[in-house]
Amino acid sequence: MTRAPLAPFPALRMRRLRQADWIRRLVRETTLTPADLIWSVVVHDGEGKVPVASMPGMSRLSIPDLAAAAREARALGIPALAVFPFIDGVHKDALGAHAADPENLVARAVAAIKDAAPEVGVICDVALDPFTDHGHDGVIENGRILNEATVERLVAQALMQARAGADVLAPSDMMDGRVGALRQALEAEGHTDVMIMSYAAKYASGFYGPYRDAIGSGKLGTGSVENPADKKTYQMDPANTNEALREVALDIAEGADMVMVKPGMPYLDIVQRVSEAFAVPTFAFQVSGEYAMLMAAAQNGWLDEERVILESLSAFKRAGAAGVLTYFAPRAARMLGA
Repeated sequence: MTRAPLAPFPALRMRRLRQADWIRRLVRETTLTPADLIWSVVVHDGEGKVPVASMPGMSRLSIPDLAAAAREARALGIPALAVFPFIDGVHKDALGAHAADPENLVARAVAAIKDAAPEVGVICDVALDPFTDHGHDGVIENGRILNEATVERLVAQALMQARAGADVLAPSDMMDGRVGALRQALEAEGHTDVMIMSYAAKYASGFYGPYRDAIGSGKLGTGSVENPADKKTYQMDPANTNEALREVALDIAEGADMVMVKPGMPYLDIVQRVSEAFAVPTFAFQVSGEYAMLMAAAQNGWLDEERVILESLSAFKRAGAAGVLTYFAPRAARMLGA
């Protein structure tokens, strides 16, 4: 009996490994757990929770609510909170001087988290924009952001946060040399265990708008020479990738323990390049605009909310991120633990 010739790879069927949930879980290449999440929270100096209109489902938290969030994070297995402040206008000025006040909202927020759940890490944003009346991340003179004058103020802010008990300082300003200045100041004052998570590749992005609403940031581009229209002179050009590697290399050399790419989903290629090139803990920030887009579409019935939350977070892990800063952290952790 003559047999018909065999076709190439006659037994190859990729769908065999997809046919049931148990086998899909068994061969899954990327795993997302609550331990991969950092909960981004905005705290305010009033009572109760204040909804943020441009971020459906997200609210500014009072200090007591923040303490409750820390306890929730501990219960859910979320390792850390990243704290961002909504500062009352009475405390704002052109230099962001209140950022270094040892009794300010950030210092009290750190203390509240550590009292409520000392096992939960506290990450503090090192930047002046929540504290300046013009909304920029630095000191302005004749329409220019002054690098060295800004770094000097960032160091004072960071030292205050370290003294308050912050575990990680996360400079997000994108001034040149600020990581080295922060590390030197921390070492000189004995804060040798305080970590630096540098916003090493932070882009001048249009995805930050809802965050500015959440923290009540000053309005950019008022027409005054003292208020530049955007942050393009110090944040990165969205068209560049090699520049990101140079920025990351500099921050690692200056003493960063971890690095971050911001925004997240539009820059997954940068996350992958950075994680592969440097083999250091690389984090991504799923920023306010990403959150707002997904939530708005889900609330209109255009997307399956739970599916896209986990799918988007898994994309960061697939690209090589060690973890993700996200406003979805508690929601995702509950889904992952179900």
